[in-house]
Amino acid sequence: MKNRYFIELSFKGTAYHGWQKQPNARTVQEEVDRALTMLLKEQVTTVGAGRTDAGVHARFFTAHFESREYKPASASRFLYSINSILPEDIVITDIYPVPDNAHARFSALSRSYEYRINRRKDPFDAGLSWYYPFPLNLERMNQASEILLQTEDFISFCKVKSQVKTTRCKVSSARWTAENNSIVFIIEADRFLRNMVRAIVGTLIEVGRGKITVEEFREVILAGDRRAAYGSAPASGLTLVKIIYPDSLKK
Repeated sequence: MKNRYFIELSFKGTAYHGWQKQPNARTVQEEVDRALTMLLKEQVTTVGAGRTDAGVHARFFTAHFESREYKPASASRFLYSINSILPEDIVITDIYPVPDNAHARFSALSRSYEYRINRRKDPFDAGLSWYYPFPLNLERMNQASEILLQTEDFISFCKVKSQVKTTRCKVSSARWTAENNSIVFIIEADRFLRNMVRAIVGTLIEVGRGKITVEEFREVILAGDRRAAYGSAPASGLTLVKIIYPDSLKK
C-alpha cells in the first residue's frame, strides 16, 4: 500500500524552465522526481503546489508524492541522502506523511510572492533581483496596489492562451516597501495565474515612473485584456516565499 507524503523545498530557478516537467527543457520537478526515484528505488512522480515561470525562484515550495518504500522513521537520514543527490540549487527541507486526500496544489489556502528590485548593482544579488536604478514613486505604486485588493478578475495580467478555467483570484495583500538599496513587493492571494505577478509588477513600475496614473492602472484592469497592461518584469526578481495550508493537513 502506498502512503502520501509532502515535501517542502527551496530552489534557485535560474537554471530551470520552471517547476513543471516539459519536453526538451530542464525543470525542478524533473530533478526532484529523478532523485526520489533513485533513492526509493521505485518510480516516483511528484505533484507540485503550482507552476513557476522559467527563472523564478522559490524560498518555500511544496509537492506531494506516494510511496510504499519510504519509512517516516528515517526522515533525517532521507533528507541528508536526497540532498546529496540533488543539484546544489535545489534542497528538500522537510518530508512528512499527510492524509490521502491532501493535495499540494488544491489544499493550499494562500500563496505569497516577493518581487525584489535592486537600486544598486550588486554581483551577489545577480539573478535574484531586478537591477533598476531609476527613480520610482512608491507612494503612487502602493496606491495602485490597493486596487488589486478590490479586483476579482485578473485576466489583464494573465499570460495569453493560458489554459485556466477561471481568471478570478482573491488578493488579500499587496504592498511595496523600501529595504536599504532594494524595494520589495509582497503579494498574497488564494491563487495566481501564469505570469500574473510579473505582469502586475511591470505595470506598477509604469505608475512609479509617472508614465501612467493610478486611475489609468485601474483602467488596465477593467480592460480585461493582457494587451492593456505593460511588459512583464524579469523573472529573476520573483520568489515564491510562502504557502499556507490548513493546520489539519499534517497527520
